[in-house]
Parts: sequence; structure tokens; C-alpha cells
Amino acid sequence: MSHPQRTAPLSVVLGAITSARGAFIGAAAIAFSGVGGGGRLWLALGIFAAAVVIGTGVAFAKWRRLTYTIGESDIRVESGVLSRAARSVPYERIQDVSLEAKLLPRIFGLVAVKFETGAGAGEDIALEYLTQSQGEALRRLVRERRDEDRALAAQGDAPAAAAPPEDEDEGDVLYALTPRRLVTFGLFEFSLAVFAVLGGALQYVDNVASINVWDVNLWYGWLKEQGSTVATLGPYAQALGAAAGLVGLLVIGSVTGVVRTALRDWGFTLTRSSRGFRRQRGLFTRTDVVMPAHRVQGLVIGTGLLRYRFGWHGLSFVSLAQDAEEESHVVAPFAAMEEIDRIASAAGFRLPDGATRWHRASPRHRTDMAIRDAAIFCVLAIAAGIAAPSSLFLIPLAAALVAVGLNHHAWRFRRHAFDETQVYASHGFLSPQQEIATRRKLHSVEIAQGPLARWRGYATVHLGLAGGQFAMRGVPLAEARALRAAVLATITATDYSRLDAPEIQALKGAQSGFSANRLAT
Repeated sequence: MSHPQRTAPLSVVLGAITSARGAFIGAAAIAFSGVGGGGRLWLALGIFAAAVVIGTGVAFAKWRRLTYTIGESDIRVESGVLSRAARSVPYERIQDVSLEAKLLPRIFGLVAVKFETGAGAGEDIALEYLTQSQGEALRRLVRERRDEDRALAAQGDAPAAAAPPEDEDEGDVLYALTPRRLVTFGLFEFSLAVFAVLGGALQYVDNVASINVWDVNLWYGWLKEQGSTVATLGPYAQALGAAAGLVGLLVIGSVTGVVRTALRDWGFTLTRSSRGFRRQRGLFTRTDVVMPAHRVQGLVIGTGLLRYRFGWHGLSFVSLAQDAEEESHVVAPFAAMEEIDRIASAAGFRLPDGATRWHRASPRHRTDMAIRDAAIFCVLAIAAGIAAPSSLFLIPLAAALVAVGLNHHAWRFRRHAFDETQVYASHGFLSPQQEIATRRKLHSVEIAQGPLARWRGYATVHLGLAGGQFAMRGVPLAEARALRAAVLATITATDYSRLDAPEIQALKGAQSGFSANRLAT
């Protein structure tokens, strides 16, 4: 058992800067408001200085009271100033150790070390902050001890040789998002979020100017004035102005999408090494995550309404650990199917091909969904026929016909398949999504039927997959039972306590061979 250690002392400096940043907004609001009269500037400076001092003191107290201990079988983190909290996580429960460096910590050479347990984001622990070298050394140490514990369990507690350290910079690059492709990706990520930011900023205009943005008469007068100006123009000038406004909106949305994409995915690389898949991305906030190959539970291949027409898709790994706010780890956000096929093969999955025997959802399910959607518009048509002018009821009736046609077309893309090793599901015709899972990593199978489904003879099949969800909707009842029987046969034949044993031994052998090759060269 090692002695308790503290995080980097520069964490206190980061806490002080964060406190100053938060206090600046409040101090600026006081300085530009009428609070305090002529002395409001000094009042703002005093409040700002007091907030910085208090924030620095709190940051120092938290740093002083936060310790972590690297034990033989677990890592222990103790924190808390007034009330103490201790969290101990065995190495065998740690799915991965990731490094995250936001812009300000990166300037000081610091990273946040996150221990992912697969129990949900609220159950994971993090150390903020360590130096870059300390974070990498701690991640390497925890991974080695975790692999040793799992190897011992796989061998029935027989002695196991420790795996040699690995240089994580080595490995084959499976996917890289070049700057040119990043810009193309950003154009498909069209966003008008900048207007939401401007709307939020308008709430503070009345603090620095004599304008009440909530005055309805103010906006009415402005619109009336602009409308009068536009009315004096000719029809060609009006059409040109409308086109210019539309082009400006498209430009703003495109630029916003490119900027947001660049901030999130700048320098995106996916590398395959003997430890697994290493993903690095981010401009200001740089994340470094390694996903062991044997922990990949399934694949999700998605796309967008426009990018699908140009052959672009995205690939995510369903894993025990979450990726920020998402269930799955994005490993190829903007890729061609050939690139996705290569990554899937490296993870031990096989994409569906011409030999895959697809089964569509029940035609009765298609009919019921079409009737459900059309019924909503039919009710609106009746209401319009009673309360509105006589011709308006045709609009919801036309919408009902469109709903029936869309449901019929979508049914052609709602399909599923399973073979000896994998299960597949696909849905969506405007932006299709495919889900692939390994049968031997499924934990449960459930057939769910509502009253209508029981009467009509179809069901939804829910497959229990650690770290994600997998559902097949509208499956004919006979096919659902056959699928359940096949999956249950795989589940009962799988010893989950030793499920990762072959992968762990392969990892040990790969690491040994990897180090031997490096020594030979």
C-alpha cells in the first residue's frame, strides 16, 4: 500500500482563476448598473477581490483535503473539507482510465484523470488535476494492475507474469479526421446555435444600456419602421433582399457548424494498439481515451439526412463506459463505409453483406402504425370541417395520406437479422441507422407485447446489452420466439465469469510480442 498522495499544487491556481472568472461577470454587472451610486466601481472591485480570495481559499482547502492512494488491489480517493467522503474502486471494476485536458489546464500542463467503472457517469471518480506525466504514469500503472488481476482470475488464481509496459503512441492509425474533411463534416453539422447565444446575451443589454429588450412596443415600432422601408422598394429589390437574408442565414449556420465541429473533433485520430482502441480529439478540451477491444459490446452506424446522400456515416462503439453525455464512444464521426468496415473488423465485428438474411417487421405492424399516424390527422380534419372554412379540412386529410405513404416506405427499411455470432437491426429511411451486437455478449432477451401487438401477433424484442440498448420492433411473434430461443441457447452456453479470458490472454501475448519486436528493432 502506497502513501496517500495529493494532486498537483497548480490545481489551487486553477481554482483561483476559475473563481476570478465567475466573479468577473457579477462585478461587471454591478459596475454598469445603478447599484451603489457613484461608488459602484469600488463596490464591484471589492466584491471581485473578496470572491477571488474566498474562491482561492476554498480551492486550497479542497486540494489539501483531497488525497488518492494506489493500493495493491484498488485505488482509494478521499475528499471533502467539512464532511469527508472516501471512495474505493477495485482495479478489476475499472473499465478504462481516460485523460481530459481543457484549455486552461492544458496551458499549465495539467490533465484530469477519470476512472470509468461502467456504473454510470455519476459513479465514476476523477482526479483534478495531475501533471501530464503523472497522469500518463498513473493510467499505465492502473491498467497494468487491472490486467494482472483479470489474468489471475482467468487462470484460476495461478501466478501470472506482469505485462511489459507499452508505449501507447505506437499502433496502427485506423482513422484520422483531416482538416479538409473536418470542414466538410462541419458543413453537414449546420447549426443556428449562435442565435440562441445572442438571445441569451440580450437579457443583459438593459444592464449596460437604456434599452428594455422586453418592451413589446419597442420591437413593434422597429418592425413597423423596417416594414415601411421594405414596402418602398420594388418587387425585385424585395426578392433580392429576401435571398440575401437566406444566404446570410445559411452562411451563419454553416460557419457555426464548422466552428463547433472543430472545437469538438480537431485532431481526431483512432489508433489500434495491443491495448485496444485509442481515441484522441478536441481543440480546446483534449480527450485521450483507450477502449479495450474485448470491452466493445456492439456497434452503432448512424448518418444524417443529407450526409447519407453523399455516402457519409458515423461509427460508435457500445461500451461499458460512457462517452461524456452519450452511451457510446464515437470512433469515426464522419467516414465512408469502407473505413467503417476496417474499424469494425479490427474490433471483431462483421458488417452485413449480400449474404445476410434480413427479415422485415410484420406487415401488420406497418398497417397499425400507419392507421395510428393517419388517425391523428383525420381527427384534425373533422375538427377543421366543423369549426373552420370548408376547404381547410383537405389539408389534414392530405397529411394523413402522406403519413400512410411514409409509414409504408419506412417499413421497407425496418428489418433485422441474426446469424451464428451476431444480431443486426436496421431502421430509418431518411437517415438509416444500423445496430450490431455479438450474441455471446448479450445478457438477456425479452419479448414485449402491448394489447394491440398481442391481438395482431407481433412483438418488440429487447436484447440486454451491457452499456447500451438493442431493440427490434414489430417482429412477427414466431420469429421473435425463434430469436429468443437462439439467443438463450448462446447465453446458457456462455460462462460470463470467464468471458474475457481469451481476450485477456491474447492481450498479454500481444503486449509481449509487441515489446519483443521493439527490442529487436
